[in-house]
Parts: sequence; structure tokens; C-alpha cells
Amino acid sequence: MKFEKYPFERLASLLEDVIPNARFSPSNLTIGEPQFETPQFIQDELKNSTNLLNKYPKSGGEDYLTNGMKKFVKTRFGVTLRDGEIIPTFGTREVLFNFPQFLLHDKKNPTIAYTNPFYQIYEGAAIASRAKVIHLDITEENNFLPQISDDELTNCHLVILNYPNNPTSATITKEELVKWVKKALQFDFVLINDECYSELYFGEIKPVSLLEACKEAGNQSFKNCLVLNSISKRSSAPGLRSGFIAGDSAILKDYMLYRTYVGCALPLPLQKTAALAWSEESHVEEFRKIYKQNFYLARNILNIDTPDATFYIWLQVKDELKFTRELYRTKNVKVLPGSYLGRNGVGAGYVRIALVEDNDKTADVLARIKQFMENK
Repeated sequence: MKFEKYPFERLASLLEDVIPNARFSPSNLTIGEPQFETPQFIQDELKNSTNLLNKYPKSGGEDYLTNGMKKFVKTRFGVTLRDGEIIPTFGTREVLFNFPQFLLHDKKNPTIAYTNPFYQIYEGAAIASRAKVIHLDITEENNFLPQISDDELTNCHLVILNYPNNPTSATITKEELVKWVKKALQFDFVLINDECYSELYFGEIKPVSLLEACKEAGNQSFKNCLVLNSISKRSSAPGLRSGFIAGDSAILKDYMLYRTYVGCALPLPLQKTAALAWSEESHVEEFRKIYKQNFYLARNILNIDTPDATFYIWLQVKDELKFTRELYRTKNVKVLPGSYLGRNGVGAGYVRIALVEDNDKTADVLARIKQFMENK
């Protein structure tokens, strides 16, 4: 298998001969990793659960973790999941990589479609599955909403959407998702929405889940539809590696058998801790306040619109590679070129900025970016 270099590896090559301005403290706004302390109650639960290290975890997860996740889905989206409709996972990256291989293994001429630009694990999964790829280009011209013809869907086995979207920060309405649910049933493909940024929203209107759209479309059993979600962004706890896949129980039954061979069960202390984090909401609201203030700063300093969700700025620039190098050289700030996140020219002319620091650090670095742009 021949995989493409990860965006961060490409960034390191782009900047390797650049000497950053040492008058400024280094600032890395490239990776979607919250730079906040994991809440103390989560840390305490982990410390108090180390006695569980003497036991093997079950591949399907413990009931207390599954119940915590079900509670989250019910509270947040108003959807009641039954047994067999949700599987705890080791984060979502492993699912995004191994689920397509599981699903497409026996398909003749496997075909996968996913939003472009994208989280690179989608492409890695396609390569590992020997699948043909259809890029669902999302651009300003189409309001960052994926489009695909019925002819293409006829031969498609798997479609991966990502809303709220990384890197563009775009959201999608329930009405649009309902259309996708109906297409998944009409053309009999599996539809996934990667919803890992669903809890980072800033207005009264919360991002919707594909599970909600299924109910709206009358697809009560979530046939052909699955969602992924993770605690990493929600609770500033990426090291807990707690995620889930939920939806069509017929698909998940076979996928669960596959997972018993993969060996990626979450250690019990992490399961115990994640169950508590999934069940508690007030700490998430505190993080949302920080991110909302960061975007308030971005609006005032860079004069950009606040997105509905995620913690990314998808900033339009003239030459994203030159912009990235010069910003690092003059202001000691790292951002990620949009072209590293897309294919076929999609993402060119943008940089992704992750507002994952506290408000004071964010204000400082945004001021540096503003000064850089004004002096160009």
C-alpha cells in the first residue's frame, strides 16, 4: 500500500528551511487538539479506576460506557438507541480506517465517496480498501455542501460526510441530511456522518445528527446509516480515546464480530472515565464559552464571520504556501495550508487555523496574523 504523506509531515518539509522570528513565542495553530486541561473530575475518575487494570476489556465495551453514550445521544439529539445500535470504539480514527475495509472487502469494484477537503484517514481507508474514490468537493461556490449525481451513487458502496466540517467549519441542515438518508435507501449504499465536532457550536441552533435525519425521514431503524462521534473535542480529552459508531444494527452486528479480531478495545480505566465524561454536560458548556470568545476575538481582529461550529478558521488567502512560510518566518505562527487537506485543487487558496488556545494566547496570535496580513 502506498499512502500519501500526512499534512503535518508535508508542513514540516515546507517549513524546514525557514527560521522563525525569535522575538515572538512559538504558536502552533495547525492541529485540532484542544490545549486545555482535561477537567479535574475526569482526571480524578481515571486515577480512581486504576484497580481495573487487572482485567481484559470486552471488545463491545462495558455496559456503563455504552449507557453513558446512549444518555449523551438521547439528551443531545433526542434519539433513543437500542442495544446493538451503538458500539464504543477506540476513538474514531481507527473506525474511519478499518470500517471501510470491513465493509468493502467483498465488494466488486469497491467505491467510496467522501467530502473534499477531508480528514486524511478517509483517503487512507480508501487506499487500504483498494477502492475507487469519488471526491465530494465542498467549496464556497456550492455553499460547502457535497453534490453527487445519481449515476455515481448507483455504483457507490460507501459515502462519508463530515458535518460540522473539518476544515471548512461548514454545517448542514436536517433537511439536507434527510435527502442523503433517502439517497442511501434508494441506491443502497452505506452513509456515514463523522460528527466529531457536533458539540462545538456557538449559536442557538445546534448541529444536527444523521440519526435525527433518519427519524425525520421515517428510517426508524437507521438502515444503511451510521454516525461517529468522539469525546476528544467535546471534553478536551483526546487521550481518553473514547468514541462510538451508532446506527444500523444489522451492519453493526457483523462489524462487531470483525472488531473482536482487531483488538482495539478501550482499557477499563479509560472506559470508566469516559462513561462519566459522556454523561456530564456542564464542562462542555465551559469549553464552548472559551471557543465562542476566541471567535469573537477573531471577528474583531481579523474581521471574519463566526462559524456555526468547530474551532477552525478557513481563511482565504492568495497563496497558501507562501502565506504559511512567511507567517512562520515573520511572526513564529504555524498554520496549515488548505491544499494539504484536499485534492484536485480543492483547498488551494486557504489556510486552516485551529483556535485551540485560551483567550489571551488567541488574542495575541490573531493580532500577529492581522499585522502580518496588513504588512503584506
